[in-house]
Amino acid sequence: MLDALPLPYPFDSRAGRAILRRATPADADALITLLADDPISAARGDVASDADRPAYAGALREILAEPSNDLLVVDLEGTVVGTLQLTSIPGMARRGSRRLLVEAVRVRSDLRSSGIGSAVMRWVADAAAPALTASMIQLTSDAARTDAHRFYERLGYTGSHVGFKYTL
Repeated sequence: MLDALPLPYPFDSRAGRAILRRATPADADALITLLADDPISAARGDVASDADRPAYAGALREILAEPSNDLLVVDLEGTVVGTLQLTSIPGMARRGSRRLLVEAVRVRSDLRSSGIGSAVMRWVADAAAPALTASMIQLTSDAARTDAHRFYERLGYTGSHVGFKYTL
């Protein structure tokens, strides 16, 4: 886990008072449900199948055990309604600067546009990146996520690169 992160982080949204905190193994089912709630993830096989639960639980344990990674959840009145994964990456480029990679950002579909995602991403820029001495935040977003692209652009992110993936 990224111990330097200033967590938990309470914030207000239009859905109510929420807390950004580290995920625990007890959050596995809620995280699986969030992935399945997203049509693009569901099309890739994230369908919340009971048969897949051991794979997800194992991945969650591995992420939480890796010092350069952290998985965070948004807790709204005792219910997990959002998540994101952070990875701190040391680098040689840009004079040895550190990057903060943001992955798997999800907010429950009925709570999108409630300010949860904006609050979390502002926390990443204003608190997490400085705490980790990162000089850059980077993320990728599926080309089909046009609403997400507008969201990130509103927050000041620029679509500066083209990403490539090779599926094995």
